[in-house]
Amino acid sequence: MTAELTTPATAGIVADLVDLLGESQVEVDPDAIRAASVDRFKKYTAVHGIFDGPFPAAIVRARSTDDVRAVLTYADAHGLNVVPRTGGTATEGGLETAVADSIVLDCSPMDAILSIDPVDMQATVQCGVGLQRLEDELRAQGLTTGHSPQSKPIAQMGGLVATRSIGQLSTLYGGIEDMVVGLEAVFPDGTVARIKNVPRRAAGPDLRHVVIGNEGALCVVTEVTVKVFRAPEALEFRGYLIDDFAAGIEILREVVVGGYRPSVARAYSPGDAQQHFSHLPGFDAERTSVVVLVAEGPRRLVEATAAGIDDAVARCAEEHRVTPVEQGLVEEWFTHLNWGPDKIEAEKAAMLREAHLGYTTEVSASWSAVPALYDNVMRRVREEFPRAGDLTMLGAHSSHSYQTGTNLYFVYDYDITCEPREEIDLYHRPLNAIVVEEALAVGGSMVHHHGIGKYRTEWTREEHGSAYPILAGLKRTFDPNGTMNAGTIFPLGDDL
Repeated sequence: MTAELTTPATAGIVADLVDLLGESQVEVDPDAIRAASVDRFKKYTAVHGIFDGPFPAAIVRARSTDDVRAVLTYADAHGLNVVPRTGGTATEGGLETAVADSIVLDCSPMDAILSIDPVDMQATVQCGVGLQRLEDELRAQGLTTGHSPQSKPIAQMGGLVATRSIGQLSTLYGGIEDMVVGLEAVFPDGTVARIKNVPRRAAGPDLRHVVIGNEGALCVVTEVTVKVFRAPEALEFRGYLIDDFAAGIEILREVVVGGYRPSVARAYSPGDAQQHFSHLPGFDAERTSVVVLVAEGPRRLVEATAAGIDDAVARCAEEHRVTPVEQGLVEEWFTHLNWGPDKIEAEKAAMLREAHLGYTTEVSASWSAVPALYDNVMRRVREEFPRAGDLTMLGAHSSHSYQTGTNLYFVYDYDITCEPREEIDLYHRPLNAIVVEEALAVGGSMVHHHGIGKYRTEWTREEHGSAYPILAGLKRTFDPNGTMNAGTIFPLGDDL
C-alpha cells in the first residue's frame, strides 16, 4: 500500500541533519515519514494507509530561529527541498512533499508566548504556539485575538500566518492579515528578517505581505505579533429561516454595507443548511436557506448592531418569507462548530466504515457576482460531473463578508464507489475545478482562505493575470534555488 520510503541519498541527508541539530531533533520513524508526506487533501487515501510518496528524508523539529536558519542554509546549499509546517491543519496539499528526500521542518516545538501587552494591545508568540492556548491565556486577562477558525483547537500561529488564515469572526475582527502587527521570518539563504511592530507606516510597500500567505514557498515564519482586543462584553445571536438563498446573501450585504460589523455573518443554501439546521422547527430540506448573525463587543455597540440586523431582515421580509430562530438554538449551533482531534478521529472512523466523504472549496466574489457564481456551480456539477449520482449533499454558504463582496464556501459530500486511490481524481479534483473555474469566470478569486497549496496551482497565473510577474519575482528573488516547498503556489517545473 506504500511506495519505497528511501532513496540512496536519504541516509546521507539524515546523517547531516543529525550532525547539525542532534539525533533528538531528527525523526525518521517510517509511520511518521509517511504521515508527513501528505496533508488533509489526501485524508481518504491516508486513512486507508495509502501513501504513494515522494517521501521526505526526515522530519526535523526546530526549537529556535537558529535551528530554522541552520536547516534552511543546509538545504539551500545542497539543493534540497524544505516543507515548513506547524499545526499541520492544511487542506490544499501545501504540506505534501512533492520532491523525494525533502526535509519536513516542523516548528511546533517553538511554542513560547513571549509577551502579552494589554496597553499596546498586542501579543508576541513563537510560531508553534497553539491558537487555542494563546486565546485561553488572553481570555484570562479579559482579552482575545478575535481569530477563530474551525481548526482553532489544533492550529498554530506560524501556519495561520503562512496560509493567510481567516476565522469565523472575521466580519468584525478581520483575517489574520489584519491582525499581524509585525513578525520574524527566515529565508533560505539564512537571512533572518524582522518586521517591527508599529501601528501603521507609509515607508514603501507593506513588507508584512511578502511573508503573510507565502505558504512556506518563500520563507519560514518563526515569530509573530498580533493585535489583541478586549473580550466582548455582550453577545446577541440572530438566526432566520428564509425561502431564497440569494435573499439571504442580500441580508448580509445590507448589514455590512450599512456600516454594521457583526462578528459572524453567514447565509446557507438549502443543501448546506440541511447538515446543520434540519432540526429547526419549520425547516424544509428542499427550500429553506438559513441566515445566522452574531453581534459582539461593547454592550451599546452590540445593541446598535442587533438593531441594524433586525432592520435589514425586516426589509427582506417585505418580499420573502422569513422565520426567526430562537437565539438559544443559534448559540448552541455555534458552540459546536470547531473541530479538533476528537472530530478528526471520528471523521476517520466514518470514512472507513461508510466510504463516505465531504470536502469544501472556498472562493470569493463581488456581491453582484455571487448569485451567478452559485447558480453556475450548482448547474455544472449536476450536469457535468460524471458521478453526480454519488453526491449526497451539494450546497454552499457565505461566511466572510466585506464592503465589496463575500466568499462562497461550496460543500459537497459523496459516497465513494471506486477504489480509495482513485477518490481524489474521480471526485475531489473535478468538483474543485468546477468551483474554481466559475469563480474566475465571474471575476472572483479562486481561493478565499485555504491557500493555493499544490492543488490550485494550475490556476495561479489566471488568478493573478498581468500581476503574475510580481508574484514570480518574489520567488526568483527570495528562493532562487527552489528550496522552499516545491510545487506550492507555483506548479512544479513552472518557468518563472
